[in-house]
Amino acid sequence: MASRPRPAAIAITGHNGGPPLAEKPHVSEWGKGAFGSYFAWRTAHRAAWRSIPRETMLRRLEKAETLGLTYEEYQLEIFERGRFLQAQDVDAIAAIKARRRTKRGKTRQD
Repeated sequence: MASRPRPAAIAITGHNGGPPLAEKPHVSEWGKGAFGSYFAWRTAHRAAWRSIPRETMLRRLEKAETLGLTYEEYQLEIFERGRFLQAQDVDAIAAIKARRRTKRGKTRQD
């Protein structure tokens, strides 16, 4: 004799079976814990990326494309090391390309 399927949960009077009303705890933009200098870093990051004149940005984009890099990769090299990469910097360019990530998070092999 086959048993009848049981309902998942017995409805309580006055309950419409909707989602729970308790919300997930809020996680701040800076994560858990104290925020320290989060806002100062965020402001500095935005200022660094947005304060570049258009002509300079286009020139760096063209230079990055000739080296086989993205604009972000080229610009980060300037921000982090103060170096303007040239075609002779083969090792540095290869290292940047090796750090690229695929959508799955694995290192890309060129």
